[in-house]
Amino acid sequence: MTEENRKISNLEKTARDLLIERGITIQDMAELVYYLQSKYHPDLTMDICEYNVHQVLKKREVQNAIITGIQIDKLAEKKMLEEPLQTTIEIDEGLYGVDEVIALSIVNVYGSIGFTNYGYIDKQKPGILKKLNDKSTGECHTFLDDIVGAIAAAASSRLAHSEVGEEY
Repeated sequence: MTEENRKISNLEKTARDLLIERGITIQDMAELVYYLQSKYHPDLTMDICEYNVHQVLKKREVQNAIITGIQIDKLAEKKMLEEPLQTTIEIDEGLYGVDEVIALSIVNVYGSIGFTNYGYIDKQKPGILKKLNDKSTGECHTFLDDIVGAIAAAASSRLAHSEVGEEY
């Protein structure tokens, strides 16, 4: 069964739709997976990276994290949070950490290698993560940047756990 023909739950559809609404594509996240794993998998293709992202997005825990984080970001954009939380999320206060905790719930889905993948990509901010961290747009991505990095880290971990010759 292809990914397009698979019946998805309302929760998964909502999570995927929210990512698209916020400008995040499967390819954006797959590029991050490629960034993390290409030196370890010489025959790695974007199709394999996209497949692993899709597999991560099937997880209910991931879907809940996406929906929760994006909703909080949207509320912050609309200035609908009470102080001091409003300012904390708007400026992505470095010591806040709740955004990273939600991301770690995603990373944990595929084992401890996800933690190192996530930490690395969160510091490097390649690809779409650089765009999401641009505060000049007026958009709030305090949670989304960590969620997207965590999805890529989890997909990378899933790929890293696969054996040679096994379907990724």
